[in-house]
Amino acid sequence: MADSTFSGTTTRSRPPESALGPLKAPVFRMLWFTWLAANTTMWMNDVASAWLMTSIGPSPLWVALVQSAATLPVFLLGLPSGALADTLDRRRYFMATQFWVAAIATLLCAVILLDKLTAPLLLALTFANGIGLAMRWPVFAAIVPEIVPRPQLAQALALNGVAMNASRIIGPLIAGALLASVGGAYVFVLNAVLSIVAGLTIMRWRRVHQESPHGREPLGSAMRVGMQFVWHSSRMRAVMLRIALFFLHSTALMALLPLVARGLPGGRAGTFTVLLASMGVGAITSALLMPQIRRWLPLQRRVLVGTSVQALAGVAVGFAPNIYLAVPAMVLAGAAWITVANSLTVAAQMSLPDWVRARGMSVYQMALMGSTAIGAALWGQVATMSSIGIALAVACVTSIATMFAAQRLKIDRGTEEELTPSRVLRVPEMQAPPRPGRVVVRVEYRIDPARADEFLALMQESRRSRLRQGALEWQLLHDLYEPGRYVEQITDASWTEHLRRFDRISAADVALRDRRLAFQVGEEPPRVTRYVIAQE
Repeated sequence: MADSTFSGTTTRSRPPESALGPLKAPVFRMLWFTWLAANTTMWMNDVASAWLMTSIGPSPLWVALVQSAATLPVFLLGLPSGALADTLDRRRYFMATQFWVAAIATLLCAVILLDKLTAPLLLALTFANGIGLAMRWPVFAAIVPEIVPRPQLAQALALNGVAMNASRIIGPLIAGALLASVGGAYVFVLNAVLSIVAGLTIMRWRRVHQESPHGREPLGSAMRVGMQFVWHSSRMRAVMLRIALFFLHSTALMALLPLVARGLPGGRAGTFTVLLASMGVGAITSALLMPQIRRWLPLQRRVLVGTSVQALAGVAVGFAPNIYLAVPAMVLAGAAWITVANSLTVAAQMSLPDWVRARGMSVYQMALMGSTAIGAALWGQVATMSSIGIALAVACVTSIATMFAAQRLKIDRGTEEELTPSRVLRVPEMQAPPRPGRVVVRVEYRIDPARADEFLALMQESRRSRLRQGALEWQLLHDLYEPGRYVEQITDASWTEHLRRFDRISAADVALRDRRLAFQVGEEPPRVTRYVIAQE
């Protein structure tokens, strides 16, 4: 069964999914291999940059700053990149990110060969490479649902998890071999080659970009609307809470894993690699079994069970006396990790219409990365004050407790909304564009005063709907002299932004409109008037 909400309700039965089914589609197969290559270059870059910094950095702090420089662009550019991916041609934008990464890798290679590399320059170029990565993820997240049928979306995202975890194993192995044999410059040569090949592969995709009849949405407005949609969507808030809680706690294992590996008998760099590879194997195995897992467990239970298994496996790794017990625990941790991550990513994708998908997924990514960064610092401090085992045990208890509490919150108890754009409502026509300025729309309702409480509750849904579509402000006015007269007032940034809202109206919004109309008394429909603010 494919579930739709965090309340555990399910939709009707579908034919069994194939774990590799999405790969039968040529476009998805092409982009999947591109994604695998892109993530392999990411891991190669991280390993090579950190290793180079150990030889040129004046202190351990510089080595630690490499990771900060690589991830900081995600926080700074996550939402802008999502806004650009929703307003520009996604194929060209995705292609440009690959060529950007190739250019930075080429520059790094040249600097190394000329013996001009310094610690500050390496950090700057690592940050520049991170820009390409930050700009790439939201557009890829938005592309997948448009090339994969909705019933196959969950497995397509699981296959993307396979690519990510396979690259986590392949990238460091290739980078380590090149560093040991020919030097760091050639890691970046291979990075550049793979990125160029990926960009040229994307160029072959004949995607047709549909331009908005209202022109390109300004970046600032696009970012505002993206944040509004996430904030006023109960499903996205539910997903964001759960993904933040999960990564806040699950990162304890990854943050402390190097110390766990060092503490095992005979612990060395190879031990750490084996543990990482074990987690990758578990994740890949679980991703391939996701169709069966989804049939066994509804979403809410799947997230809670996965969180519990991952947390308990982390404790098992922390207290394992040798690598022989730590490896199976890491496999289990990886399997549970990808189960929860995939389930929440699918829930986020299902909660977003296409017009705001990249922006919504960029906010999702920021929540994920932000909670990971905070969690790493938090559990590192707990381990410093106590021990690694105690830190992992505390993370286990709090992870299960907070996720259980989140599941109990009544954040999302409705049925799945139909987010497909609807063309039922007629776009208002004007003989000439109105003067520049904010547009105020007033909808006048006359209802039975005895049903006022029901109407007010419904209008709160209307408020969230209007703001998700991009309205600047929303108010509900009540006539002091006529108890049954209410005026819904919506403010848009301009006439063009008002027209954009018509393109964003979904089938669920039309159903909500019909529910509002059911309250109208008399034969006349609600009166709609539009104004442009002349002076303020």
